[in-house]
Amino acid sequence: MTTAIYAIGIGSNRRGRHGGPAAEVAAAIDAIGGIVAVSPVIASAPLGPSIRRFANAAVLIASDAPPPMLLARLKRIEASFGRRRGRRWGARVIDLDILLWSGGVWREPRLRVPHEALAARSFVLAPLAAIAPDWRGAPVGRSVRQLAHAVDRPRPRA
Repeated sequence: MTTAIYAIGIGSNRRGRHGGPAAEVAAAIDAIGGIVAVSPVIASAPLGPSIRRFANAAVLIASDAPPPMLLARLKRIEASFGRRRGRRWGARVIDLDILLWSGGVWREPRLRVPHEALAARSFVLAPLAAIAPDWRGAPVGRSVRQLAHAVDRPRPRA
């Protein structure tokens, strides 16, 4: 496989061995490797039942690995940080997600690229827009910048 570019979303809302959530995000960026671009770390409100604020970032990486192999590597990094599978949207030391892939679309039961919830999550789109605003591998052919703008736009009440 030729070298591909991946957009990886990174989030943390629990202290770990590297420190608070922002320090966990920074340590995860170092662990991923192949970095092409790094977004600023942003804070966001908790999602779901969690009560802790999140630190979120996005990185672009270059990798020769196909999406399933990269996912397996990201899961190993999560485990090395102390991530345990548990309640959906609960507190986590680190969360690493493949958001986009320069190869386009990848569909299998355990992995969907582009990430299925990408277009609905401003906490993912904001950092991603800082490093890849014109990437059109996003759902429905819209750029990351367009998706970020649309997700925060007020909607008329029905």
